[in-house]
Amino acid sequence: MLAAAFADANSSTMNMSAHLHFAGGYLPSDSKDWRTIVPALLVAVCLVGFTGNVCVISVLLHSAWKGKPSMIHSLILNLSLADLSLLLFSAPVRATAYFKSVWDLGWFVCKSSDWFVHTCMAAKSLTIVAVAKVCFMYASAPAKPVSMHNCTIWSVLVAIWAAASLLPLPEWFFSTTRLHEGVEMCLMDVPPVAKEFMAMFGKLYPLLAFCLPSLFASFYFWRAYGQCRKRGTKTQNLRNQMRSKQLTVMLLSIAVTSAVLWLPEWVAWLWVWHVKARGPAPPQGFIALSQVLVFSTSSANPLIFLVMSEEFKEDLKGLWKWMITKKQPTASESQKTPAGHSEAPPDDVPAPESPTSIPEKEKTGSPSSGIEKSEKAQMPILPDVEQFWHERDTVPCIQDNDPVPWEHEDQETGDCDK
Repeated sequence: MLAAAFADANSSTMNMSAHLHFAGGYLPSDSKDWRTIVPALLVAVCLVGFTGNVCVISVLLHSAWKGKPSMIHSLILNLSLADLSLLLFSAPVRATAYFKSVWDLGWFVCKSSDWFVHTCMAAKSLTIVAVAKVCFMYASAPAKPVSMHNCTIWSVLVAIWAAASLLPLPEWFFSTTRLHEGVEMCLMDVPPVAKEFMAMFGKLYPLLAFCLPSLFASFYFWRAYGQCRKRGTKTQNLRNQMRSKQLTVMLLSIAVTSAVLWLPEWVAWLWVWHVKARGPAPPQGFIALSQVLVFSTSSANPLIFLVMSEEFKEDLKGLWKWMITKKQPTASESQKTPAGHSEAPPDDVPAPESPTSIPEKEKTGSPSSGIEKSEKAQMPILPDVEQFWHERDTVPCIQDNDPVPWEHEDQETGDCDK
């Protein structure tokens, strides 16, 4: 079904796309299956990626709240924020653009859509390079933590996003909405004066945003893995090296996964920007699939953290316990008895009295004797119970610890007969 939809979309848009450069994720198609499958895939990717990245961001912020944030945690947090931005702001736009055959999202969304996607991708590429560099520093001396000032961390993050936002800026300039054959479309409209500049941009941008960062990251990861293979002489050093090796493998997996899933997007980019006037245009199905894979990277990174990082698992369990213990006091306070329903009896309600206190109160002439007598008159006393308490008061008390009680039985009965 998916292959058939791709074939229908390719046949219906082959002539139109031969001379038009679509932008903003807009791909016109007459196939209903085509306009349904791609948005459904994007929605599924968004749900999985949103849940995973929120967990990662929550764990990292909780760890930073407990102690001093580290450089590598800040970079991983920046990576997750870029993924979350793609899923929240770009994926819904792409799903809507695929679902409709007419661009009705407005001029601003058309100009900023591709620019924002490639800004986040460039920020992720530069962040991976910084992560690889810090990973190499940590692997070189695993016993000594890589500590940096907060100003340094913020400076690195600001520099990453500034460079990432400037690289795809020409896309913002030349993306616009335009009527074509009575249909509103989002297109890359390059004037003849800027043709040569944009042709150069089409070659340099993949080199600066993908190829060079991947090359530098591979170099630092290779050196970091080489440092991890050296065995330490002490047990503590060996333990730190094992931990640095796990960290290196996890971060290398993130870099490789991102590179593999981004590769079709950059192939489609080069194909679109350098297609000849009479040459074959890239298939619409290939372009759509490459963009779905770009967003799939944002869902794959949290899964890698969860599967390969023992520290992340422990921090996630700690965050869950912290959330549970934080909710327990509020739940216990709501279960407390209100002040108006206390268990203490009021002053005007007589407390239940033991039978031993009744004869003593009868002998004393207290002011409340009249009230007690009236209560006793209302409450009838059985004759057997009254005889039992009367005999107990008149019979002399005998010690319970008498070792030979049977020798005193005749004496007790004699006293009672008298």
